[in-house]
Amino acid sequence: MRSPVSVGRALSIGAALTLLAGCSGSGGSGSPLSPSGVGAALHPSSSQAALRSCAANTNAANVPFPGVPLGTDATFAVLGGSTVTNAGPTVLTGNLGVYPGTSITGFGPGVVNGTIYAGGPVAAQAQHDLGTAYGNALRRKNPHALPDDIGGMTITPGLYKPTATLGISGNVTLDGKNNPNAVFIFQIGTTLITGVNSSVTLINKARACNVFWAVGSSATLGTGSTFSGVIFAFTSVTLDTGANVEGRVLAQNGAVTLLSNIVTEPSP
Repeated sequence: MRSPVSVGRALSIGAALTLLAGCSGSGGSGSPLSPSGVGAALHPSSSQAALRSCAANTNAANVPFPGVPLGTDATFAVLGGSTVTNAGPTVLTGNLGVYPGTSITGFGPGVVNGTIYAGGPVAAQAQHDLGTAYGNALRRKNPHALPDDIGGMTITPGLYKPTATLGISGNVTLDGKNNPNAVFIFQIGTTLITGVNSSVTLINKARACNVFWAVGSSATLGTGSTFSGVIFAFTSVTLDTGANVEGRVLAQNGAVTLLSNIVTEPSP
């Protein structure tokens, strides 16, 4: 049988992620804070959250490989366990939260086009749902083997697992095979590390909301890198200077560290 992974020519990344106007806020005492100034906070209903998470659509009977249900995480761009720290003009489109910690710093200068939850029941539920999603991704059986660095490869939909760590140098292409419900799940035993100016390119109707990276310890996205998909990190996530994400950055137990980044919720 032909392997679903093949070496491909690196593809250039398209236009930069579009920024939505908005203002920042900071939280405490476990209550949601609306950004001050221009622009209203986002308060999506549960039905809106489902629409914004195309993974929910992949559970239909006619889809052979379902995505990972996100629960309330479908409204979050960034979620940390202990703290979320930022330096520089980071822009988040989607909610920002932390639990069981309550410390969120650096907004502003960072901007949140959404609601900030510094502790409290909403962030607690999001962390519960993150644990469920992480377990769902790791329980999938019979993954395809991957090398420890997938830079330069073209990967088709499916379940994948490297030996332990996973690196991305240069560009990796995820090919949806013209199926908008195509799902990619990566089971990573320890760390995910992307190189400087590396990229994850989606082609042929692949969508960031159906790409899941379950990371056994911590994820680090390199300076100037462009990343697609939902990160479930057991410990922490660090975005180096100028690393941009179309997807979600979710850490269960440790910190999320941001530095002049763009994190945008994936399009449904």
